[in-house]
Amino acid sequence: MRRRHPEIDPQSLSETDEQRQLRAVLRDFYTETSGPENVREHLATPRGYDEQLWARLAGEIGVHGLAVPEAYGGAGFTFAELAVALEEAGRALYCAPLLPTVVLAAQALLCSGDRMACERYLPRIADGTLTAAVAGFEAASSSEPAVMAEQSGSRWVLRGQADFVLDGAGADLILAKAQTPAGPRLFACEPTPDTSRRTPRRVLDETRRQALVEFRGTPATTVGTAEGVESTVAATLDTGRAALAAEQVGGSGHALDTTVEFVKQRHQFGRPIGSFQAVKHRLADVLVALEAARSASSYATACAAVASPQLPAAACAAAVVCSETFRLATAECVQLHGGIGFTWEHPAHLYVRRARSAEVLFGTTDRHRVRLAELIGLATASAA
Repeated sequence: MRRRHPEIDPQSLSETDEQRQLRAVLRDFYTETSGPENVREHLATPRGYDEQLWARLAGEIGVHGLAVPEAYGGAGFTFAELAVALEEAGRALYCAPLLPTVVLAAQALLCSGDRMACERYLPRIADGTLTAAVAGFEAASSSEPAVMAEQSGSRWVLRGQADFVLDGAGADLILAKAQTPAGPRLFACEPTPDTSRRTPRRVLDETRRQALVEFRGTPATTVGTAEGVESTVAATLDTGRAALAAEQVGGSGHALDTTVEFVKQRHQFGRPIGSFQAVKHRLADVLVALEAARSASSYATACAAVASPQLPAAACAAAVVCSETFRLATAECVQLHGGIGFTWEHPAHLYVRRARSAEVLFGTTDRHRVRLAELIGLATASAA
């Protein structure tokens, strides 16, 4: 009989002293280097982020290698420490490809169990010299453009396309799920202009670039086994949802803090607008939602840190709760600032765009609710 309650140590839901120290260091780092004006400057660069800052984050603080085992050049911590870094990155709206490189690609390599691939790529991910992306992981129907793999002599080549690939236009390495005559496999490739075409997409959230990647006979090598492809892809996406939830908690916290600070300073009828009961109620609603999101994110993080079988359900729940909280927090930020967030000069709109984009990044909240219902036995796949 399946246990109804997950076997997660309650202590793992609280921050350790090391995690608190890491948070403090990152908060100071992002405050100094990644304010709203810095973000605007970085968006104007070819890669969309400060590459020197990326190298500092990897070299001085070691964020990229936090969840990478020491055997592959990392620090040997868990996803719990990486989630702290992601939350602070979300709070600062850090626009470098942490999610596709440090979370999705690194997790896919680790889940694949392919030691040779891990030894080849993970040390460079950990030291910040390699950026990576995943492609074709969310292809859900035959109508979607597929990535195909075929053998050309003694090597594999990829053909086809994957759309809206995170950092797809600039990533040095792409891990692609591709269909072979024997079934799906996971492949690693380092695309070049001669063998692939990568077209940046115009997206709502410019701080998180996406692209159409077209493979045109791109040389590739297999990663992992054929039997482990689906489990690797599923675990990677669920870890990505947990990571995104941590980012959303950070962004929600920032939106609430800036709004509270603003309503203390703005006066109307001879008193701060924050003293009016209607404003207090709205901010209290955001705080309650934020605490719920923080709890959901912490549980998903704890599940990801120990590779718990409860991760799929925890990731779905966190995706729903944290997406709705981020949307609420940014909407109230705009409204209580008097609509100023819709002007380019104010940074609030950047958070609004991030919230709306993140809400559908790994599936809509409706999809997550249906999947969660199936996972906990409230619905069947055929009924959904």
